[in-house]
Amino acid sequence: MVEIPDSLRSLFTATVEEHDDRYYIEIPDSEIEHEAAAPGETYRIAVLPQGSDSEAVPAETVEPSDDDYAEHETQPEPPVDEGEVRTVEIESVGDQGDGIAKVERGYVVIVPGAEPGEQPTVEIEQVKQNVAFAEVVK
Repeated sequence: MVEIPDSLRSLFTATVEEHDDRYYIEIPDSEIEHEAAAPGETYRIAVLPQGSDSEAVPAETVEPSDDDYAEHETQPEPPVDEGEVRTVEIESVGDQGDGIAKVERGYVVIVPGAEPGEQPTVEIEQVKQNVAFAEVVK
């Protein structure tokens, strides 16, 4: 199975939103509920572009007030289910050497032993809100 470093507290997909000339990334409620993040705390984040030809732009820390936020939307369900078998395209390799595929809405599927450019058929073994882990079946 995939090794996740102890220092990684959270992994999710979000959209950068603009409110009054400031930019925000909304943290899903589930990240607070699972104690991956806490209001008022400071965290180091990484912003990864969705497309390979996009460039990452440095961001500065902002302390928003409660009235800076629009009404919260509920986090969508993961687009995969445990036990599901599907073909994915491996886009890159993670720090631990595992293949990384993205499916609907940029949802990440981690596939040990897969290489970029491969299109393996995998079985989804574990599903989390923001990432799934799968094994190659053929």
